[in-house]
Amino acid sequence: MAEGVLSPGVNLEAFSQAIAAIQALRSSVTRVFDCLKDGMRNKETLEGREKGFVAAFQESLHSVSRDLGELERLSNLVGKPSENHPLHNSGLLSLDPVQDKTPLYSQLLQAYKWSNKLQYHAGLASGLLNQQSLKRSANQMGVSAKRRPKAQPTTLVLPPQYVDDVINRIDRMFPEMSIQLSRPNGTSAMLLVTLGKVLKVIVVMRSLFIDRTIVKGYSENVYTEDGKLDIWSKSNYQVFQKTWLRSYIKLFQAPCQRCGKFLQDGLPPTWRDFRTLEAFHDTCRQ
Repeated sequence: MAEGVLSPGVNLEAFSQAIAAIQALRSSVTRVFDCLKDGMRNKETLEGREKGFVAAFQESLHSVSRDLGELERLSNLVGKPSENHPLHNSGLLSLDPVQDKTPLYSQLLQAYKWSNKLQYHAGLASGLLNQQSLKRSANQMGVSAKRRPKAQPTTLVLPPQYVDDVINRIDRMFPEMSIQLSRPNGTSAMLLVTLGKVLKVIVVMRSLFIDRTIVKGYSENVYTEDGKLDIWSKSNYQVFQKTWLRSYIKLFQAPCQRCGKFLQDGLPPTWRDFRTLEAFHDTCRQ
C-alpha cells in the first residue's frame, strides 16, 4: 500500500489533518462555553466588563467558524473508498498496518466473493434442474440400471416452412453467398452454399440444427452419379477440409495477420477468429 493512502480513494495525510481539525474545533467550542460561563469579570467598570465580554465572545465565535471551515475543507480532501464491501465492522480489519502477517481481511473478502459466486451458480443450476422432469417413484428407484429405460434424445422440431423462412433470411443477409435449399428425404433440409468462386458447402440440417457439413472447392463436383448431393465424400484438397463458409470469401487473397504471409507449408491462412474473422495460419494462431 502506498504511503499516505489509507485505502483506495482515501488520503491518509488529509485524514490525519482532519482529526487534528476536529480537536481544534472542540477546543474552540469549549472556549465559547467557558466565555459564557465566566461572564463579565476582571473589569472595574460595568462598561469595561461588557466590552471585554463581547470582544472575548466574538473572538471565540470567530475561532469556531475558522476551525469549522478548515474541517470542511479537509473533509473534501479525505475522499471516499473506491468500493464498499458489505462486510460491516469486519472492514475495519483492513486498517491493520501489518497486512503481510495478518491478511485476515483479504481472506474474508475473498471468501465473501466466492460465497456470492457459489450462490449465483447454484441458483442457475436449480432453475435448470426445475425445468426437467426428474421425478421418480419409489418403485422406479429400485429398478436396476439394466432394466432402467434409456432416455430418448429430444430435438427441437420446427415446421419446415419456418426453417425455410430462416434460411431465406440468411441468404438475403449475405449477398456474397448463394444458398440452394432442397428436401430430397422429406423433412430434413439440405443446403448447397456457394461462396463466390472460392468454395461450395453442403449442409445437412435437422430442423435448425446443423447435422453435417462438407466443404469442397468451387470446381469440385458436389453431386453423385444419380444427381443427388454427395454428403459423404470429402474434398480432394486439404485446404477445404479446414474452412468455414462466409469468412473465407478472400481465402486466397487475405494474408496471415501474424506473419503477413499468404502461404505457409503450401497452405493459405485457414484459421479464423470467430469474432473478427481475421485470418491466421494454424501455427500462427497460438
